[in-house]
Amino acid sequence: MHDVVIVGAGPVGLALACELGLAGCSVLVLEREPGLGSPLRAAPLGRRGLSAASAEAFYRRGLLEPLLTASGDQEVFDAAPEAAEPGRRRFVGHFAGMMLDGDRVDAAALPFQLPGPSPEAVMTDLEAVETLLSERASKLGVDIRRGVTVSAVAQHGQSVAAHAGAEVHEARWLVGCDGGRSTVRKLAGFDFVGTEPQFTGYTMRATLADPERLRTGFHPTRSGMYLRLPGDGHIAMMDFDGGRFDRSRPLTRDHLQTVLRRVSGIDVTIDEVHLASSFTDRAMQTTAYRRGRVLLAGDAAHIHSPLGGQGLNTGLGDAVNLGWKLAATVHGYAPEGLLDTYTGERHPIGAAVLDWTRAQVATLRPEPYARAIQAVVRDLLGTRDGATYVYQKLSGAWIRYDLGSAHPLVGRSAPDFRFEDGTRLGDLMADGRGVVLDFSPGRRLHASAAGWEGRIRYAAGTAADDLGCGAVLVRPDGVVAWAGDPHPDRAEFEEAAGRWFGRPAPAPVPS
Repeated sequence: MHDVVIVGAGPVGLALACELGLAGCSVLVLEREPGLGSPLRAAPLGRRGLSAASAEAFYRRGLLEPLLTASGDQEVFDAAPEAAEPGRRRFVGHFAGMMLDGDRVDAAALPFQLPGPSPEAVMTDLEAVETLLSERASKLGVDIRRGVTVSAVAQHGQSVAAHAGAEVHEARWLVGCDGGRSTVRKLAGFDFVGTEPQFTGYTMRATLADPERLRTGFHPTRSGMYLRLPGDGHIAMMDFDGGRFDRSRPLTRDHLQTVLRRVSGIDVTIDEVHLASSFTDRAMQTTAYRRGRVLLAGDAAHIHSPLGGQGLNTGLGDAVNLGWKLAATVHGYAPEGLLDTYTGERHPIGAAVLDWTRAQVATLRPEPYARAIQAVVRDLLGTRDGATYVYQKLSGAWIRYDLGSAHPLVGRSAPDFRFEDGTRLGDLMADGRGVVLDFSPGRRLHASAAGWEGRIRYAAGTAADDLGCGAVLVRPDGVVAWAGDPHPDRAEFEEAAGRWFGRPAPAPVPS
């Protein structure tokens, strides 16, 4: 019997498998598709943007450099505005197709930021991410089986079983990471609620007879929106038909040409369609992310419009949040209620992302009211405050979990603190343990931290910039669990460590 069975070998399932494998769990991943990779997951249709928060998660596990290599010649955006070429407009995202100018973002207004090697965004593709994570998971001992379709899920007291044909795979826990049409979600009886679609979206790689007639970039129109990327034939469209066409009929050249002409308002001709798929802005979320011994992550737990590229990033955030908590539960040292904080922390984030995408859809509706909103949003994006607000939403900088502390750093992603010897927080997190950074004179927390050896890495020294903290406790997912003043209180630290990492190990008995 495995510790955990994960259904779905997309980026979220594989990221979770890596987190669990890193923590020494026995993990089986079941994937319906027979092989790794497909044309829809490779560039250009599989192109995705990883937010600063997602890039940081890869960095903390030593995967950022391999990710950038795997992404090939995809554009990477520098973290520091001064690193950009003179006169070059830094693209860091968009709201409803209206571009955000990175040079207008007020870096000083972003909470608790320290310079580090993690970029503010990475352009990659799903195939590159999945290949990288598959290789890492396999090295960590994760068993990945492809071409396996799960047909039933049954919970039995202290275990759960995934039925796939004649085979039954038992585990202590099962996690559904099997996408927006999740089989696990349906079989396990999760409630899935939300709003119905406003549009059918299309993405295709096509050859145009007259490409010069169709401008590149995002273009909201009086009938929806279209996007054309230069050079690779990638075109996307949004047709406000109430989502009626999605997956209902074949995506023929004639149909795609009709939609493109209607949405763009241009009499453009498609010579050939090489690849195409459709989607909608249906926005749904499960009411909880756990039922008994079954949990959900990524699109299995929440679906929405792809506007703004929030889906992949939200799913990766789920995986990083859940992984260490589930591992602690498997190994038996999780404090009571730790696993329930997964829903408590991530469900509000998913709900906010759904509303963020709904706001963009409302802004793009082909009606006078929406066009008036577009004009207001364009004006706001042209201001420093407006650009900074939207960037916070796109980058993940807005996320802060309510961990019951008034300290403004607690609940946020930890800044990449750097010791005077050059060691960074990110360097200390590659093994998936929590970290306590002790900046205080005399290493005040050394003895206390020893009680959690094996679960928390202790590091002490003088920081280049300690942001006024004497010590910081960072969870394995990179979130600050506790922060002390320049003379940190040992009892406060021990209480916080116990809350997140369980009881300290008993002191060795003297011989």
